Amino acid sequence: MKSPVMEVLYFLIEKVLLISNFKLFSVSEDEVTPEWHYDISLYKRGDLLEVPRTLFVHFGIYLGEDRVAHLMPDILPLLSEDPSLLRKVVTNKRLVLGVLAKAASVRLDSVHDFAYGSRILVNHLDRSFPRGALPAEEVARRAEQLVGAVEYSLLWNNCEHFVTRCRYGSPASLQTDKFCETVKMIIRDQRSVLASVLLGLASMMCLGLGPSTTLPSILIPFSLWMAG
Repeated sequence: MKSPVMEVLYFLIEKVLLISNFKLFSVSEDEVTPEWHYDISLYKRGDLLEVPRTLFVHFGIYLGEDRVAHLMPDILPLLSEDPSLLRKVVTNKRLVLGVLAKAASVRLDSVHDFAYGSRILVNHLDRSFPRGALPAEEVARRAEQLVGAVEYSLLWNNCEHFVTRCRYGSPASLQTDKFCETVKMIIRDQRSVLASVLLGLASMMCLGLGPSTTLPSILIPFSLWMAG
């Protein structure tokens, strides 16, 4: 029978091997952008575009000529400076590793690649900022100046912070503000974050509790760590 220490060691080795098998430089069949047609004549330079995702909404700034500037978690800029690789669509594997490494880039993609088969809302956030948007050309210039590698934080420097900085003059993320307030009510300091993670892992490995029971105790502290 393995000791708890050995169990943890085997668990970590398994995760490292899983990550080492990621093919960061290729796009698998299930990660190819779905077929979708967008009328780019509907968008003007400086428009704020948003598309719904599974858990959050993704945002970008339209620059004209079928180019959208948007912030995406991406591990690849830390590993390569090859433009031909960096220009490829960010795969799910690159995105997940970018989130873990807190690495991202403000990149330029076509409307098709940016929206990824989702419907697009135009300037929908304007109603939440009573002061109004900056002039369209100023918005576009701000976005262009920020293109390149940046540090990523799920809660403090994500795609919504990027577009609100460009369009309204200061970064904000309305969709994560509510999440932050809820999490702060649950966990108050780093010690309880660590304790919650260790308790969740120990319950799964040593007590045989199912992931559905222990996963929340791991995911909530993980989210707080990403906010740092």
